[in-house]
Amino acid sequence: MTFAKTSRSKALLLAAAVASLAVATPVSAAVSKAVGTALQEAQAAVKARKASAAISAIKRAESAASTAEEKQKTAQMAGYVYTATGRYNEAAAALQSIGAGPSQLAPLYYRAGQYDRAIAEARKGGGEQMQILIAQALLKKGDYKGAVTAYQNLIKANGPKGMYLENLAGAQYKSGDKAGYLATTERLVRSDSSPARWKALLTNFRQNPMRPEAKLAMFHLMSATGTLDRPEDYAEFAKLALIAGQAGVAEQALSKATLPDDAMTKSLVTATERMAASAAKDAVSMSNAPTTAFRGAGAYMGLGEYDKAIATYDKVIAAGGASADQARVFKGIAALKGGKVAMGKTVLDEVTDKGGMQDIAHLWWLYASTKGAAPKTV
Repeated sequence: MTFAKTSRSKALLLAAAVASLAVATPVSAAVSKAVGTALQEAQAAVKARKASAAISAIKRAESAASTAEEKQKTAQMAGYVYTATGRYNEAAAALQSIGAGPSQLAPLYYRAGQYDRAIAEARKGGGEQMQILIAQALLKKGDYKGAVTAYQNLIKANGPKGMYLENLAGAQYKSGDKAGYLATTERLVRSDSSPARWKALLTNFRQNPMRPEAKLAMFHLMSATGTLDRPEDYAEFAKLALIAGQAGVAEQALSKATLPDDAMTKSLVTATERMAASAAKDAVSMSNAPTTAFRGAGAYMGLGEYDKAIATYDKVIAAGGASADQARVFKGIAALKGGKVAMGKTVLDEVTDKGGMQDIAHLWWLYASTKGAAPKTV
């Protein structure tokens, strides 16, 4: 048996529950020797990180306790021991038996996965920490609409803190409220367009299923915002860029990453070098055929010839069909890379595809609106 480990955010949830228990109640003279000795052993075992010994001592104290005071002190120590060892259900039961309040019980029920009980207890309490717990518990149980309301209440009561807005945006996305999600995202970026903010937004965004073209546009945005840093992301960026004909983009991505010296990496590098070597010729030939124009535009994009890329993406858009909105997104990116901010924002705003392209188009539009200049290349 081991002691419980928690992340920083989960540790904060438990803070209220263990604050009054971490310095366990001293054993008084009114407690019998059997109970007192067991409680002292339990406390010492917790400090020595001996979970099994601590729980064994608590069990002895519970068996020996007969008076009201003995039961009170044993329950307090049990709450402390069970919390420290990750037995949150038992900690909550022990504390509830002596009338503990919401600030102690709600976090314990949350950690035990009893989200309805956690919410019920938190609603008896009050204050910002209990509101946070309610919102997080609603997310955990999949009640995304309820979580949206909870985060909106948090913001109303405590102000538009970045963490609350980020979580609100995530809940809105999962609840299907795309309009609300986009409005909250815009609010976030307009108040703080730093790389840290973009990294938080894009880390959440990439958890959603998306088509390859949307993911490629996302990697372009990660590069533009300075949030592309993992070798595996550079490798995936390169692969998706090759599929879209953007050999030059793939080449730049690979030049930034330290990748493992294995067969997969060598194959990716070889394919990139081969495509990059013929990119100028391929751009011309592919741009003239409707079925390959999208890749032709991508070749121009990789070469940094953004005006030609824009003109070729226009051919795809004019042809209509499923690729039209994909072309609009990359036309917008090419326009922004070429310094044509107004054009980029206009075409990005015209994307209507609900399969993922519209969402990344809106994030690019926000980037253009807050930066107002050409984005950085890979």
